[in-house]
Amino acid sequence: MTASESPREGERIAKLLARAGIASRREVERMIAEGRVKLNGEVLTTPATVLKNLKGVTVDEKPVKAAEPTRIFVFHKPSGLITAERDPAGRPTIYTALRNALPEDAGRVMPIGRLDFNTEGLLLLTNDGELKRAMELPSSGLPRTYRARTFGDITQAQLEELIEGVEIDGVRYGRIDANMERRTGRNQWIEVTITEGKNREVRRVLEHLGLEVSRLLRTRYGPFQLFDLPRGQAAEIRQAEVERFRRALLGGTGTEVELSAPQQARARIARATPRRPDAPKRDAAAKPAQRRPDPRKPDGRKAEARKPEGRKPEGRKPAPRKPDGRRPEGRKPGPRK
Repeated sequence: MTASESPREGERIAKLLARAGIASRREVERMIAEGRVKLNGEVLTTPATVLKNLKGVTVDEKPVKAAEPTRIFVFHKPSGLITAERDPAGRPTIYTALRNALPEDAGRVMPIGRLDFNTEGLLLLTNDGELKRAMELPSSGLPRTYRARTFGDITQAQLEELIEGVEIDGVRYGRIDANMERRTGRNQWIEVTITEGKNREVRRVLEHLGLEVSRLLRTRYGPFQLFDLPRGQAAEIRQAEVERFRRALLGGTGTEVELSAPQQARARIARATPRRPDAPKRDAAAKPAQRRPDPRKPDGRKAEARKPEGRKPEGRKPAPRKPDGRRPEGRKPGPRK
């Protein structure tokens, strides 16, 4: 192996900044092109710059801190909010609601994917730009489940045809799992699971079938579910679960970030905190109790039951007998109790 072929030491700056929660890789590349990223006071011109760490790196003249442990928050987004930091039209954004929903030490978080202005439900937030990008890619195959309230005529057979995908206005939508939940007249609730997450995919597919969507609620993204989280509230996923998921998705460690003493204490408290009463319980029937195998003799027969040793159980004392073994005269055995 020549010197030019030797493995590089470090990572590209776009990946490092994304991991530090500055922005996604694509957004970091845009920042570099705009001259907003510097190294030791000099403007960087390419996102291919390889660094061992972020020492001396600034974004908008502000030093970049080392990456913190990955955090994921589940947020119940109400309808009527834009999934963006700011809106040119002046409409309220998710960050308006997040001011009171997130803990004070949450830091800067980014939405994983988007929900339309009128779409509500599960919205994931993270401080890890690399994880954000990986979860948004259609190649990740992470399922997104929605519940749609619709009006119109539709059958389960028509919904099942979507399993092969559908093409609408030149756009090909992949596998879609759709099932009728309940129906009242021409109104029905339909559960839809997709894996690509294209722009307005669920609404466009259902409208293509002649349905009018009056409400759309996302209930699941990958392994994370909304459950009974109140609207406008947020909850943090346990650190151990986040690390397991990140390793499984990205295929690497990526989370071996040294925790500070306060962070370690918070992690211990989180592990010791009992689950909420309304949290789903583990199914006790999922793992049946195992019976101990019967002890057997070498010839395969069952071993005789061993009588317990030690003191005999207390009970009725036996009647006294004569030396020849007969019962004393005048005493008849009483009935058994």
